[in-house]
This record gives sequence, C-alpha cells and structure tokens, in this order.
Amino acid sequence: MSAGRRKNQDQQYGFVEWFRPGEYERTETVLPEIEASGASWLRTHISWAEYLAPGGPEWFNWLLPKLARRLDVLPCIHYTPPSLSRTGRTNGAPRRLRDYADFVDHILSRYGQHFTHVELWNEPNNLLDWDWREDVDFHLFCEMMGDAAYWVRHRGWHAVMGGPSPFDPYWLDLMGQRGLLELFSAVGFHGFPGTWDSEKANWGGWDLHLGEMRRIVDRYNPKAELWITETGYSTWRNDEVEQARRFVAALDVPADRTYWYSWRDVPHDVAVQEGLWFDVRHYHLGAVDHSGSPKLLARFLTDGGVARVRELAALATPSVIGNARPVVITGGSGFIGSNLADRLLSDGEDVVILDNLGRAGVDQNLTWLKERHGPRVHPFLADVRDLQAIRPAFDNAKAVFHLAAQTAVTTSLADPIDDFEVNARGTLNVLEAVRSSGTHAPVIFASTNKVYGDLAHVKLVESEDRYAPATKEVREFGIGESAALDFCTPYGCSKGVADQYVLDYGKSFGIPTAVLRMSCIYGPRQFGTEDQGWVAHFLLNILNGQPITIFGDGKQVRDVLHVADAVEAYCRVLDGIDTAAGKAFNLGGGPANAVSLKMVLREMSRITGIRADIRQAEWRTGDQPYFVADTRLMEKTLGWRGSTGWKSGLRDLAQWLKANRLPTDTDAPDSTRLFA
Repeated sequence: MSAGRRKNQDQQYGFVEWFRPGEYERTETVLPEIEASGASWLRTHISWAEYLAPGGPEWFNWLLPKLARRLDVLPCIHYTPPSLSRTGRTNGAPRRLRDYADFVDHILSRYGQHFTHVELWNEPNNLLDWDWREDVDFHLFCEMMGDAAYWVRHRGWHAVMGGPSPFDPYWLDLMGQRGLLELFSAVGFHGFPGTWDSEKANWGGWDLHLGEMRRIVDRYNPKAELWITETGYSTWRNDEVEQARRFVAALDVPADRTYWYSWRDVPHDVAVQEGLWFDVRHYHLGAVDHSGSPKLLARFLTDGGVARVRELAALATPSVIGNARPVVITGGSGFIGSNLADRLLSDGEDVVILDNLGRAGVDQNLTWLKERHGPRVHPFLADVRDLQAIRPAFDNAKAVFHLAAQTAVTTSLADPIDDFEVNARGTLNVLEAVRSSGTHAPVIFASTNKVYGDLAHVKLVESEDRYAPATKEVREFGIGESAALDFCTPYGCSKGVADQYVLDYGKSFGIPTAVLRMSCIYGPRQFGTEDQGWVAHFLLNILNGQPITIFGDGKQVRDVLHVADAVEAYCRVLDGIDTAAGKAFNLGGGPANAVSLKMVLREMSRITGIRADIRQAEWRTGDQPYFVADTRLMEKTLGWRGSTGWKSGLRDLAQWLKANRLPTDTDAPDSTRLFA
C-alpha cells in the first residue's frame, strides 16, 4: 500500500509557485519563505513559449538550479509554441506532434540533473484548436502525450500525468484505454473545493473522487501513485481561516503527494491565462498576499508547521450554544476583546468570539479563554468584511461589542483601501447583521480619540519632559466629547465613519448603540507593536534589550488606562444601555494618568532595572502632541471611574510580559521576521 493510501502520515507537502521570466528578485525573496514553511516539494512551470523567447534559456539556467538547491522540484512542462498550431491561429497543439516530446527531451538533457520527475501538462481543454471529444483530436493528443511520456521513462526519469480540472473520470479512462496510463509513474489530480463554481456544484469529496481515480488507474497501472498536483482555496472573501482548514483537509486525503496552490498571490498587475482580473479568485490563492504579508496559513506553517495549522483548525471548530443568548465580541481574541470576554464569561455569560485571528499572537488569547471557560466560549472565526459569513454569529445575540478593527495609523497610510474595508465597511456589516437578525441587540463600539484629528488648535506649553495645555479647563479635565470631529489620516476617517454609523443606526433603526472613543489602553494580553499598543511594545523591548524608536520628541502626552478599567467601562455601558444609548463617551485614564512618553520610559527603566536604548525619528502623520480624555460624561452617566494608577499598571503589565512574552529556548521561529 502506498504512503498516500496511509493518509499521508509523514505530513510532507509542497507548494505550487510560478516564477515568470526576469523575476530574479521575487524568486530570491519567495524561495526562503517556502523553505521556512516546512515544504518538501515545489512544483513550477517550464513554458515552451517562454523558453523560446529572447532570454528564455538564460532565465531557466538560473532558476532551476537555484530552486533545486532548496527543494525537490517538479517541473511542469506546458504551452506549445505558437508557430506549430494545427490551424495557425492559436497557441494550440503542435502540427508535428513529436515536437512536444523533442522539447521534453531537450529539457531533460539540459536540466534533468535538478529533478527526478517531470509533469506533462494534461489540459486538452486548454488547447483551443482541438476538441478532445472528437476522436481524431483525442487520438492526436494521446499520441503527443504518449511520445513524451515514453521518452521520459526511456531516459530514466519519472513522468507525471497532469490533472485536468475539474476531474473527469471518463477522460482518464480513455487515457488508460489508449495505453497512456502505463507510461506514467504518477497521475495528477486538480481540485479546488469551495473556490470554483464547477466544483461547488459537482464536488463529491476527496475520498469519492480519489477513490474513483484509484479504481481507474488500478485497471491500467496499479503501481502508479496518485498526486494532488494542484489544490487550494482563494481568500478573495478574506476567509483565511477556511484556507487553513482546507489545507489540513488536503493533507489528510489518500494521495501520495499534495501540492498547494500557491505560496504567494498573483501580483495585481499580472494577467492570468484568461486575462487581467478575469476572475478575482485567481488573485487570492496564495498563503501570502501579493505585497508579501503572510496570511494565517503561511504564518502558522512558519511558526510551527502542520501541527500549528491543525491547532488553528481545532480552534475554528464551532460549538453548540444551546438555549443561551450569547454576547458577541468582534475582535474577541484581541487585547481588549479577550479581557472583556474573560470578564463576561466569569460573570456567567456565553460568549461568541468573532475574530479572523489576523493579528499575530491573538490565537493564544483564544486558547487561554477556552482553557479557562471551556464550552461557554464559542469561536466564530470569520472576517467582518464578509457580511454573509458573519451573519449567523448574530442570530441570537444578547449584546454585541464591536472591537474588530485595523488599528494602526501607519497601516492605514500604507493601505487606505484595506483600512476602509475593515473599519468602515466591516462596521456597517456588523450593524446590518444585527439589524437583519431582529434581536434588537445593543451594539457598543470601540472608537478612537483619532476622530478628533491632530488637535492642532489646542494651545500647548512645553516643559522639560512633556506638553501641557495652556487653557486651564483642558489642563484640569482633558478633551471632552464636545470637541469638533476632525478626521485625519485614513485610519481617523475610517474609524470616524464607523463611529457615526453606529450612532446613526441608533437614530435610524432604533438599535441601542453607544460609542467609546478610547485613548491608550494597556495591560495583560496585549501584543504591542511599534505601530499600535505602544506601552506594551516599549516595555517588551526594554525587557528584551531591544532599542525603542520615539517618533517626535517624546514629550507628547497620553492618558493611559489599564485594561481592567476599560473592561469595567464597557460592562457599565451594557448594564446601563437604556441611559447610554445614542451617546459617545471618551474613555481614558484622564488627567490623573496623563503621562508623556519620556515619563513612561523613565518609569519602565525604574521597574525593570534596565536602561532603555532610545532612538528618535521624525513625527508621524496624524500624531497628536497631546490627548487626555475628559471622562466626566462617563463618570456622571454610568458611575464609572478608573481605579488603576499608571505606575502600578505598568508593574502589572511587566509581570505579565515576563511570564508570557519573553523568549525561551523552545520558542517557535518568528514568522514576522521572514516577511518583513
């Protein structure tokens, strides 16, 4: 029995990646990423048309040895030359059928030392001059393929029959009747369940299709292996968790090899075979997006291999809620979301965690919640940008805390469209899902102080280590909700739009809604970065002996608020939603916890006993020299008041980081370094 028929127990896998002529820099970047993912095999193409073009031999002379030094390479030889079309009109089948075998022979002679198997492209439906259903054309195609396969075997290599997509058992049986299957060491299968319309309608499952394929192949060549030479899942709807699920499912099918299509998304300016943006799904099949940012699949493979991807798939397993009306937290695996979920679960609530796990590390928060609270934690792993996917999460919601967001100004400047899709459209999707559910569930939204813009109109006085407002009232109480909205940066615009939509859905549709415009929240379970979550980022860098970059002069002031106090505020809003509905509240540490970056760094060095290595850079777009929240409306309306002083809060965070975030000898590699 073959290894594949033992359910791929060794868990080897490969990726498909096409490298186009001249992509030297891209190849140098992508190849180490694929290797770091743990892949054993790489399937790539040798195009006849590209080889015969100017510079073609030089390109493949460079490419194939480089690939073969890192991975086991499977070249797929396809596309016949335009000069040899039977009608002279298309890039179809050659007039002289043996030309294909001659080209394969040339490739073996020139590059054969770099591989053991060669795939012969088996897509007769792509040969536009031929109608393979006509017996004469089918006979010609078999003759062309047979000549090439015979020559591959005669010269000592293994021929792999490419898999037509979708799978056609009738076609495969005809190939066997013509004597072709006995020439191949492996027979390929293409299948993209859940992505292509033809397979959504006709897909019967891996076991059914591969079982049928095995039965046909066994009639003509029982020694031949079955290879999945192409399978994948498009994340065009941002469902990266589903892509990871499909990857694990593909590894568990009865095949001897599995190649996942593909490692990176097709660049947005590259035309696929049918044309530029002919089908959006073609552009999102990679484990890494076109800009080089890893999706969940790439990130988890690089951090811990297939075992980590299986953990992700297990996290995504839905659980039955029963008769309870759950509280839904979007972004519930994030920093504030996981702390809020822990509080609600501890109070006896069932909680639906709607999250796409897009932020590195937050899966650890979800695991922590499940370990602490068991079956009352209901993961719903989806993306708020996909309205149809998230609708079921709100069907019986008791209340909704909408925290899912793109959270960094810098990221919004780099990709304003994605920032808008997540923050503005994602919020509208959540509101629509709640409205259509008919539950009338309260929606409490996490907004930001960035809706007030850069506050350039606030006159400041500069001292040795901080800025302070020149106006006594602002100095004593901070910035109130009456301050004019002044959206600045794409992030400020997208969050501001969301902020206003949430309030308007209360007015227009009667949904009880409230908005919390947050200042700087910090505390345990925060995975801070330079762009967002700066308090945890600073402290973690000091503990790790890494430098800290301050953008500006370090005198900018924020009112920091411990996450426990923030969670209390969210719970107060829900408990008092009849009073809070329709209102926006500023939420921060207030004047008592107003600190400059310099003050925070000084205290962090005192707590840790480590002197911070500080670098300086220019101010960033949209940075506020001063923001302190006036929290009197929250205090008066809901009786809330922050109780954690910033110094004791920093000590609490330092203890959590030391216990949970400092590297150990057994830590998995950090995939973010590979994709920087």
